[in-house]
Amino acid sequence: MRILTVEDDAVVAAGLVEAFSRAGYQVDHATSAETAIEALATTQYDLAVIDIGLPRMNGRDLIRHIRRKGLSLPVLILSAHDALEERVRGLDLGADDYMVKPFQLPELLARARALIRRSQAVSSSEIRIGALNIDLGRRSADAGGVAIDLTGREWDILQQLALTCPKVVPKQKMVESLSDWGNELTPNAIEIYVSRLRAKLQNCGIAIRTIRGLGYRLDELA
Repeated sequence: MRILTVEDDAVVAAGLVEAFSRAGYQVDHATSAETAIEALATTQYDLAVIDIGLPRMNGRDLIRHIRRKGLSLPVLILSAHDALEERVRGLDLGADDYMVKPFQLPELLARARALIRRSQAVSSSEIRIGALNIDLGRRSADAGGVAIDLTGREWDILQQLALTCPKVVPKQKMVESLSDWGNELTPNAIEIYVSRLRAKLQNCGIAIRTIRGLGYRLDELA
Protein backbone atom coordinates (compact mmCIF):
# COMPACT_ATOMS: atom_id res chain seq x y z
CA MET A 1 0.00 0.00 0.00
CA ARG A 2 1.28 3.46 -0.92
CA ILE A 3 0.80 6.57 1.21
CA LEU A 4 1.35 10.23 0.39
CA THR A 5 2.33 12.39 3.37
CA VAL A 6 2.06 16.17 2.95
CA GLU A 7 3.92 17.88 5.78
CA ASP A 8 6.29 20.87 5.78
CA ASP A 9 7.75 20.33 9.27
CA ALA A 10 10.91 18.29 8.69
CA VAL A 11 10.88 16.61 12.12
CA VAL A 12 7.22 15.57 11.92
CA ALA A 13 7.65 14.45 8.30
CA ALA A 14 10.65 12.28 9.16
CA GLY A 15 8.67 10.63 11.95
CA LEU A 16 5.72 9.95 9.66
CA VAL A 17 7.86 8.47 6.90
CA GLU A 18 9.75 6.26 9.34
CA ALA A 19 6.58 5.06 11.10
CA PHE A 20 4.71 4.21 7.90
CA SER A 21 7.79 2.60 6.34
CA ARG A 22 8.36 0.40 9.38
CA ALA A 23 4.70 -0.60 9.22
CA GLY A 24 5.28 -1.88 5.71
CA TYR A 25 3.87 0.97 3.61
CA GLN A 26 5.52 2.61 0.63
CA VAL A 27 5.70 6.33 1.44
CA ASP A 28 6.13 9.45 -0.66
CA HIS A 29 6.64 12.74 1.15
CA ALA A 30 5.64 16.14 -0.24
CA THR A 31 6.57 19.35 1.57
CA SER A 32 3.88 21.44 -0.14
CA ALA A 33 0.39 21.16 -1.57
CA GLU A 34 1.74 22.03 -5.01
CA THR A 35 4.13 19.06 -4.95
CA ALA A 36 1.33 16.82 -3.69
CA ILE A 37 -0.92 17.84 -6.58
CA GLU A 38 1.79 16.87 -9.06
CA ALA A 39 2.18 13.49 -7.37
CA LEU A 40 -1.57 12.83 -7.26
CA ALA A 41 -1.85 13.57 -10.97
CA THR A 42 0.43 10.65 -11.88
CA THR A 43 0.17 8.13 -9.03
CA GLN A 44 -2.65 6.17 -7.39
CA TYR A 45 -2.34 6.36 -3.61
CA ASP A 46 -4.16 4.30 -0.99
CA LEU A 47 -4.14 7.13 1.57
CA ALA A 48 -3.12 10.79 1.87
CA VAL A 49 -2.03 12.20 5.23
CA ILE A 50 -2.25 15.98 5.02
CA ASP A 51 -1.12 18.73 7.38
CA ILE A 52 -3.47 21.70 7.41
CA GLY A 53 -0.80 24.36 8.06
CA LEU A 54 1.08 24.12 4.78
CA PRO A 55 2.88 27.14 3.24
CA ARG A 56 1.22 29.05 0.40
CA MET A 57 -1.63 26.66 -0.53
CA ASN A 58 -2.89 25.19 2.75
CA GLY A 59 -4.13 21.69 3.49
CA ARG A 60 -7.80 22.65 3.23
CA ASP A 61 -7.30 23.92 -0.31
CA LEU A 62 -5.43 20.74 -1.18
CA ILE A 63 -8.34 18.61 0.06
CA ARG A 64 -10.76 20.73 -1.96
CA HIS A 65 -8.60 20.12 -5.03
CA ILE A 66 -8.51 16.36 -4.40
CA ARG A 67 -12.27 16.07 -4.14
CA ARG A 68 -13.00 18.43 -7.05
CA LYS A 69 -10.78 16.22 -9.21
CA GLY A 70 -12.96 13.27 -8.24
CA LEU A 71 -10.17 11.43 -6.41
CA SER A 72 -11.68 9.06 -3.86
CA LEU A 73 -8.60 8.08 -1.88
CA PRO A 74 -8.99 8.35 1.92
CA VAL A 75 -7.67 11.58 3.45
CA LEU A 76 -6.44 11.89 7.04
CA ILE A 77 -5.92 15.44 8.35
CA LEU A 78 -3.14 16.29 10.79
CA SER A 79 -3.58 19.61 12.57
CA ALA A 80 -2.40 21.50 15.63
CA HIS A 81 -5.94 22.92 16.00
CA ASP A 82 -8.33 20.85 18.12
CA ALA A 83 -11.34 23.19 18.14
CA LEU A 84 -14.60 21.49 17.24
CA GLU A 85 -15.31 23.88 14.38
CA GLU A 86 -11.91 23.10 12.83
CA ARG A 87 -12.54 19.35 12.95
CA VAL A 88 -16.02 19.76 11.49
CA ARG A 89 -14.72 22.05 8.76
CA GLY A 90 -12.01 19.59 7.75
CA LEU A 91 -14.41 16.65 7.59
CA ASP A 92 -16.97 18.69 5.65
CA LEU A 93 -14.30 19.54 3.06
CA GLY A 94 -13.97 15.85 2.26
CA ALA A 95 -11.45 14.47 4.76
CA ASP A 96 -12.21 11.04 6.20
CA ASP A 97 -10.50 11.48 9.57
CA TYR A 98 -8.86 14.17 11.68
CA MET A 99 -6.02 13.85 14.18
CA VAL A 100 -4.65 16.58 16.43
CA LYS A 101 -0.91 17.12 16.95
CA PRO A 102 0.82 15.85 18.95
CA PHE A 103 -0.44 12.32 18.31
CA GLN A 104 0.60 8.79 19.20
CA LEU A 105 2.04 6.80 16.30
CA PRO A 106 0.21 3.54 17.16
CA GLU A 107 -3.12 5.37 16.92
CA LEU A 108 -2.09 7.02 13.65
CA LEU A 109 -1.20 3.64 12.16
CA ALA A 110 -4.45 2.10 13.39
CA ARG A 111 -6.48 4.91 11.86
CA ALA A 112 -4.57 4.57 8.58
CA ARG A 113 -5.31 0.84 8.47
CA ALA A 114 -8.99 1.49 9.21
CA LEU A 115 -9.28 4.12 6.46
CA ILE A 116 -7.65 1.86 3.89
CA ARG A 117 -9.90 -1.06 4.89
CA ARG A 118 -12.97 1.15 4.74
CA SER A 119 -12.05 2.39 1.26
CA GLN A 120 -12.19 -1.25 0.14
CA ALA A 121 -15.45 -1.95 2.03
CA VAL A 122 -13.64 -4.30 4.44
CA SER A 123 -14.92 -3.97 8.00
CA SER A 124 -12.45 -6.13 9.93
CA SER A 125 -8.68 -6.38 10.14
CA GLU A 126 -9.05 -10.17 10.04
CA ILE A 127 -9.92 -11.69 6.66
CA ARG A 128 -10.62 -15.33 5.91
CA ILE A 129 -10.52 -16.65 2.35
CA GLY A 130 -10.61 -20.39 1.87
CA ALA A 131 -8.33 -21.89 4.51
CA LEU A 132 -6.25 -18.73 4.65
CA ASN A 133 -6.47 -16.40 7.65
CA ILE A 134 -5.07 -12.89 7.17
CA ASP A 135 -4.48 -10.44 10.02
CA LEU A 136 -3.94 -6.98 8.57
CA GLY A 137 -2.99 -5.46 11.91
CA ARG A 138 -0.30 -8.02 12.65
CA ARG A 139 0.75 -8.36 9.00
CA SER A 140 0.52 -12.12 9.26
CA ALA A 141 -1.14 -15.02 7.47
CA ASP A 142 -1.72 -18.64 8.40
CA ALA A 143 -3.53 -21.70 7.11
CA GLY A 144 -5.00 -24.06 9.69
CA GLY A 145 -2.96 -22.38 12.40
CA VAL A 146 0.32 -22.84 10.52
CA ALA A 147 2.05 -19.52 9.85
CA ILE A 148 3.00 -18.71 6.26
CA ASP A 149 6.43 -17.12 5.95
CA LEU A 150 6.11 -14.14 3.62
CA THR A 151 8.57 -11.50 2.55
CA GLY A 152 7.54 -7.86 2.77
CA ARG A 153 6.71 -7.67 -0.94
CA GLU A 154 4.75 -10.94 -0.85
CA TRP A 155 2.74 -9.68 2.10
CA ASP A 156 2.00 -6.39 0.34
CA ILE A 157 0.64 -8.25 -2.69
CA LEU A 158 -1.43 -10.64 -0.58
CA GLN A 159 -2.85 -7.75 1.43
CA GLN A 160 -3.88 -5.86 -1.70
CA LEU A 161 -5.47 -8.95 -3.26
CA ALA A 162 -7.33 -9.79 -0.04
CA LEU A 163 -8.65 -6.26 0.44
CA THR A 164 -9.87 -6.12 -3.15
CA CYS A 165 -11.19 -9.72 -3.38
CA PRO A 166 -13.11 -10.80 -5.44
CA LYS A 167 -12.34 -7.88 -7.76
CA VAL A 168 -9.30 -7.67 -10.02
CA VAL A 169 -6.26 -5.65 -8.94
CA PRO A 170 -4.85 -3.98 -12.08
CA LYS A 171 -1.18 -4.75 -12.56
CA GLN A 172 -0.32 -1.06 -12.86
CA LYS A 173 -2.11 -0.34 -9.57
CA MET A 174 -0.06 -3.09 -7.95
CA VAL A 175 3.14 -1.63 -9.39
CA GLU A 176 2.31 1.84 -8.04
CA SER A 177 1.22 0.57 -4.61
CA LEU A 178 4.50 -1.29 -4.12
CA SER A 179 6.72 1.55 -5.37
CA ASP A 180 7.83 4.88 -3.97
CA TRP A 181 9.84 7.75 -5.39
CA GLY A 182 13.11 6.09 -4.43
CA ASN A 183 12.22 2.57 -5.60
CA GLU A 184 10.05 2.15 -8.67
CA LEU A 185 9.14 -1.47 -9.42
CA THR A 186 8.53 -2.93 -12.88
CA PRO A 187 5.67 -5.16 -14.08
CA ASN A 188 8.19 -7.98 -14.48
CA ALA A 189 9.15 -7.69 -10.81
CA ILE A 190 5.48 -7.95 -9.84
CA GLU A 191 5.16 -11.15 -11.88
CA ILE A 192 8.09 -12.66 -9.99
CA TYR A 193 6.64 -11.76 -6.58
CA VAL A 194 3.20 -13.10 -7.56
CA SER A 195 4.75 -16.37 -8.74
CA ARG A 196 6.58 -16.81 -5.41
CA LEU A 197 3.43 -15.99 -3.46
CA ARG A 198 1.42 -18.54 -5.47
CA ALA A 199 3.88 -21.24 -4.47
CA LYS A 200 3.52 -20.38 -0.78
CA LEU A 201 -0.29 -20.37 -0.91
CA GLN A 202 -0.67 -23.87 -2.29
CA ASN A 203 -3.11 -26.00 -0.29
CA CYS A 204 -4.76 -22.90 1.20
CA GLY A 205 -7.95 -23.30 -0.80
CA ILE A 206 -7.29 -20.18 -2.87
CA ALA A 207 -5.70 -19.26 -6.17
CA ILE A 208 -4.17 -16.10 -7.58
CA ARG A 209 -5.67 -15.83 -11.06
CA THR A 210 -3.96 -13.89 -13.82
CA ILE A 211 -6.63 -11.96 -15.72
CA ARG A 212 -4.90 -11.41 -19.02
CA GLY A 213 -4.55 -7.78 -19.98
CA LEU A 214 -5.92 -6.60 -16.63
CA GLY A 215 -4.16 -7.89 -13.52
CA TYR A 216 -4.67 -10.39 -10.72
CA ARG A 217 -7.57 -11.70 -8.68
CA LEU A 218 -7.73 -13.82 -5.53
CA ASP A 219 -10.27 -16.66 -5.89
CA GLU A 220 -11.54 -19.13 -3.33
CA LEU A 221 -11.44 -22.66 -4.74
CA ALA A 222 -14.61 -24.75 -4.67
